[in-house]
Amino acid sequence: MRARIRGTEIYFDVEGMGLVPDGARMVERPVAFVIHGGPGGDHTGFKPGLGPLAERMQLIYFDHRGQGRSAKGDPATYTLDENVEDMEALRQHLGLGPIVSIGTSYGGMVAMAHAARYPRSVSHLVLVVTAAHAGFNARARQIVAERGTAEQKEVAAQLWAGALDTPEKLRRYYDVMGPLYARSHDPVAAKAGRDRGILSPDALNRAFAPGGFLQSYDLRPELANIVAPTLILAGRHDWICPPEFSEEIHRLVPGSDLRIFEESSHSIRADEPRKMIDAIAGFVAYKTR
Repeated sequence: MRARIRGTEIYFDVEGMGLVPDGARMVERPVAFVIHGGPGGDHTGFKPGLGPLAERMQLIYFDHRGQGRSAKGDPATYTLDENVEDMEALRQHLGLGPIVSIGTSYGGMVAMAHAARYPRSVSHLVLVVTAAHAGFNARARQIVAERGTAEQKEVAAQLWAGALDTPEKLRRYYDVMGPLYARSHDPVAAKAGRDRGILSPDALNRAFAPGGFLQSYDLRPELANIVAPTLILAGRHDWICPPEFSEEIHRLVPGSDLRIFEESSHSIRADEPRKMIDAIAGFVAYKTR
C-alpha cells in the first residue's frame, strides 16, 4: 500500500488485526509503527521476525522516503528531520491516534525525535539499539579497530568515506560485517534476508559520508520532551550503537526502562529473538502513562 504525503509516496504494509472478537464484543488492539534502520535499508528485515507481535498489536511497516519501495526523490531530502515529518504525516494519513513506536538503530533515532517533537502522537516508545547523538560514530570506529578483522576494517572505512555507492558494495559490506552485527550470524540466512530487501546507497551516504547528517546530529536536548512510557533495548556486544548510548538515553528520558541483552550484538532480533518479543509485548501490555 502507498500513501501520498509531503510531496512523496511512502510504501507501507500492515500485519495483524486492529479489531479482534472477544466474546460478544470487539476489542481494539494498539497500532504500532515499525521503523527500519540504515539508512539505506527497508522494512523487510523485520519480516518475519517481529511477526509474533501481531498477536498483541497491529503492525504497520513502512519504508523511509527514497528507500525500499517508497518513492525516490532528491537525496537532499533524505534526512532524519524529513523522516520524522513523514512518519507523523503517515500517522495522520491513516487516521490514527497515539501509536506504539518501535524504532531500531537509525529507526530508533527517527522514533526518538518523533516522540520528542510530537509527544501526543505516541502512546509507547520502544528504542532498540540506537543512539541520541553523532558520538556513536567515533566509538564504533574504535570498536572496529579493536575487534574487527582486516576486511571488516576496510569495509567499515568505506562506510564513513561515503564509498558504498552501489547496492553490490553495500551487500558486500553487510556480508563482511555480519559477524559483528549478530553474534549468532548465519551467513546463509543473512544473505536470504538481504536478497529479499532493497538497498539504497544514496540514503546511506546522505547520512554517513563526510558531512552527512548523522555526523553532527544531537537529539539529547529534546529528550526531556518525551512523555510516552519508553523502553530502551541494547545489546551488550553491539559494535555500532554500543550500550553506553542506550544508558545515556535512559538517563535523559524521564521514567524510561532499560534492558541490556547480554548475549546480543546490534541485532537482538537475531541473537535473542524470543526475549526481545516478550520484552516489547509485555511493555506495551502493562506500561501506561
